[in-house]
Amino acid sequence: MNIIEDELIFRKMTLDDVPCIVQIELDAFETPWTEEAFRNELMNNLFAQYMVMEYRGEIIGYAGMWIIIDEAHITNIAILTPYRGLGLGTRLIYEIQRTAQFLGAQKMTLEVRVSNMRAQSLYRKFGFEDAGIRPRYYSDNNEDALIMWAELQQSVNGVNVLE
Repeated sequence: MNIIEDELIFRKMTLDDVPCIVQIELDAFETPWTEEAFRNELMNNLFAQYMVMEYRGEIIGYAGMWIIIDEAHITNIAILTPYRGLGLGTRLIYEIQRTAQFLGAQKMTLEVRVSNMRAQSLYRKFGFEDAGIRPRYYSDNNEDALIMWAELQQSVNGVNVLE
């Protein structure tokens, strides 16, 4: 599948998007977030910022983060299976980092399964470095989480696609 870059749209997630996001969660994760969890994030969490990635009118991925003072914590990032391996994860991380910078973040953190080498490799391309382990972090199999941190590059022009 060839993705035409000009047809990718990044925008703020809305409540109307939640059913599609839950389907992506079910596709991507062993222990997906619920519709209620996403609704709560969008309506009640003042730190939460969520974006969707659309291609030709279909939501094919999303990312979420909490911005607290000068730090951004990626909470979720996922792409539908048919669209994986096409460089879209790279584009999604790029967009969320730019948005985080625009909103004042200087650092970014995330947790990733210690077994998910593919994701770790992608994150390292964006300057993330290993910072520690959260033992038995994932409830589905008690797998450890690798904590990663990155300094956000000041040279990147921050753009807020979440307005």
